[in-house]
Amino acid sequence: MLVIKNGYIKTMDGEDIEKGQIIIYNKKIIAIGRDLDIPQDADVIDAEGLLVTPGFVEAHCHIGMFEEGIGFEGDDGNESVDPITPHLRAIDGINPMDQGFQDALEGGVTTAVTGPGSANVIGGTFAAIKTYGRRIDDMIIKDPVAMKVAFGENPKRVYEDQHKSPITRMAVAALLRETLFEAKNYMEDLDASKEDPDRKPDFDMKLHALLPVLRKEIPIKAHVHRADDVFTALRIAREFDLDITLDHCTEGHLIVEELKEAGKPCLIGPTFGARVKVEMRNKSFETPKILSDAGIKIAIITDSNVIPIQHLTMCAGMAVKAGLSEEEAWKAITIYPAEITGINDRVGSLKVGKDADIAIFKGNPLLDIDAKTVMTIIDGKVVYKG
Repeated sequence: MLVIKNGYIKTMDGEDIEKGQIIIYNKKIIAIGRDLDIPQDADVIDAEGLLVTPGFVEAHCHIGMFEEGIGFEGDDGNESVDPITPHLRAIDGINPMDQGFQDALEGGVTTAVTGPGSANVIGGTFAAIKTYGRRIDDMIIKDPVAMKVAFGENPKRVYEDQHKSPITRMAVAALLRETLFEAKNYMEDLDASKEDPDRKPDFDMKLHALLPVLRKEIPIKAHVHRADDVFTALRIAREFDLDITLDHCTEGHLIVEELKEAGKPCLIGPTFGARVKVEMRNKSFETPKILSDAGIKIAIITDSNVIPIQHLTMCAGMAVKAGLSEEEAWKAITIYPAEITGINDRVGSLKVGKDADIAIFKGNPLLDIDAKTVMTIIDGKVVYKG
């Protein structure tokens, strides 16, 4: 049993608790509040003068798939010879020994939603994982969590270099539609075969991988920067009645009313750094505030390793500097990304019954440049000490 006491606790589940306690047993939070009865045999962490928060949730990154400082040997995020690869699974390409996982722990990031890059029109499935462990099978929170699809500049550039389709936005959309039509027919035949065995289609791994998408068990995770790409993604999701998240959403602040009407969550970033390509020319740290003020649920993301994952709090802090309320910034890296990705039953807030994934800080990591991660806890185990 582990107890954290005397800290200022941001639960992200109602009110903050001053001089609070958290009791942890068997990887879970079993009590949280003030003046709790602390078992005499418990290991105690005295967080006097420290800030205690949920472990942060990074809702869109590529940690473990584009390994830090390795190059081609560690580059496992894009099978960029075929634009349609829905059968690829992130869990088969993630290396838990990647330095990025240690970086995550040093930044208080305890959950990463990680998966393929954006070279392909359909890239494969993302997984939600803990950022501590040796074997990916033991780190999984939810798999699959989403199907990656990409619009705009990236697939155009990759396949133009290969002199094959898609090299236009029209072709990106057409290939996605074609595949979804094929998958829909495959699903209908598969369902009909329960009554009529002659309808059973030959097994197709690519089409089979899209069944959870068509059945709305997982969303498509749409890489979209430019406003017109956002609208194309929404159009196709509507045509096939799919759930969708809008990832990056760089020009979201230019189409606020349309996004509000669509009612889909927006995962904003990577916003720090140079405007390295045309479709990012309008990026701004004001985007989180503008969308949040419109009532759109947001998460702030690093797209690691575009921005190193340990700087997730810096990105949230820059959004605060640009006008986002501090409380909304906290939510955008804790409970909101957990809700958006369907894992809020386990992570994203400090609440009885949830996983004991906790970060402890000296100072406020959103507002203080010299704030320090004192400790990171995953499943009730101290996995990092600063």
